[in-house]
Amino acid sequence: MVRSWPMVLLTVLLLALTLPAGMLIAPALTGPARSTAEPAQTPSWQLVPERLSVPQGIDPLSNAAPVPVPANVAARLDPVLKTDGGGSFTAVVQDAATGKVLYDREGAASRIPASNMKLLTAVAALRGIGPEERFSTRVLAGPAAETPGATPGAATRSVVLVGGGDVLLGAGDSAESKVLGHAGLATLAKQTVESLRKGGFKGQLQVLVDDSLFTGPALNPAWSPDDVAAGEMAPLFPLALNSARFDPADTTAPRPQDSAMASGEAFAAGLKAAGAAAGLTVAPAVVRLDGKPAADAKVLAEVRSATVSQQVDLMLQTSDNYLAETLGRMTAVAGGQPGTNESARAAVLEQLSGLAIPTDGMFAADVSGLAPANQVSARQFSEVVRAITNGKDTRLRAALAGFPVAGLTGTLGDRYIDESTAEGAGLVRAKTGTLNTVIALSGYVVDADGRLLVFSFIGNGLTPGAAGNKPALDTAATALAGCGCS
Repeated sequence: MVRSWPMVLLTVLLLALTLPAGMLIAPALTGPARSTAEPAQTPSWQLVPERLSVPQGIDPLSNAAPVPVPANVAARLDPVLKTDGGGSFTAVVQDAATGKVLYDREGAASRIPASNMKLLTAVAALRGIGPEERFSTRVLAGPAAETPGATPGAATRSVVLVGGGDVLLGAGDSAESKVLGHAGLATLAKQTVESLRKGGFKGQLQVLVDDSLFTGPALNPAWSPDDVAAGEMAPLFPLALNSARFDPADTTAPRPQDSAMASGEAFAAGLKAAGAAAGLTVAPAVVRLDGKPAADAKVLAEVRSATVSQQVDLMLQTSDNYLAETLGRMTAVAGGQPGTNESARAAVLEQLSGLAIPTDGMFAADVSGLAPANQVSARQFSEVVRAITNGKDTRLRAALAGFPVAGLTGTLGDRYIDESTAEGAGLVRAKTGTLNTVIALSGYVVDADGRLLVFSFIGNGLTPGAAGNKPALDTAATALAGCGCS
């Protein structure tokens, strides 16, 4: 019998009341809204959640909840986990508390994971950088001499905009209640003008951009040029507006191809607006810095991003490739490695090894899942989800709120709405993944007996337009949620 929506919402409420106090239930995060003009219209996925004490793990809703019998789990999943056409599914279901494998369909086979790859990046960033860390965007005093683009003969001073890994910058004032736009370039410009005013400088400012934190190719050769042209990805820089989008609400449009210079131009516009009253003008051309700023350059201004945990949640909710790749590179930088594609991939695998998650057969072509050369097994994903929900490293609990909630939030917000999957709405929490012939779903669910289960389903070799197989994955996850399989 299909639950009515009132019954689904009642179930979610009862779950919230009965779960241990430390368990982090995914908040009501939604996809991006078109209008954010008024505070009341701010999309909730941009809001910074209230800081909670670090939960120690997710326990069963009842300590007496029985572990499902594998044969009974198979009886529920086998009839529904079927492809719509060609290809095949691999799958693993585990008891979260004990790790016991309850269902295994070629779970050790390496598969193309699509955006489930972001689960690996989330874990790596939380371990390698830290959930409460923030990325700084700074302005340093540059040389006082004339620089390219400045007006000849004018009293000119340069300022250097230094990218520190925040690709969620906003063009306006800092919005501390948001993740996207938490740090604003207009605020940075006002701080810069105030520092210069106190120093008595009046004249022309030349904006230089330092994007040297990331090195090597800005585009991963494993990505299809067609995906780049379609806006799935763009050249990677350590500073960007709106995760390298012209309009953060339009996630299907092409992205800026030089987000560092676009940020510099937005900062220059902020300087021009803020500096007029202080007797400052701004040279029309923004110039990329050749080399690095002087080691003893004075810091004129600084804004800081949302925390890494908040950025991880946003990445998982919206499945943003650009943000994922940035977090991968920043994980490498935090470990003392260069900010390159290669270092990001190595850093993610290293962090998984640190969790004692087997990486045999795993291959990372990128850290976002856009590359079709990635190879990860369903068993490896289920172990990653289990590490997040029940592992010893409590820093990983910060990722729990990022899992989209079936029928309610993120990339699962428009799923679990028909008769075959409605019972899973509000109960299934999972990361999605879709490429042309690939589909994946990995996450966790509390079954009908109150037992926490982790799962991973991956379809490969599917009929092109793999999204047609979403109902099979959603029905399988719903079957787990309704499973009284002891």
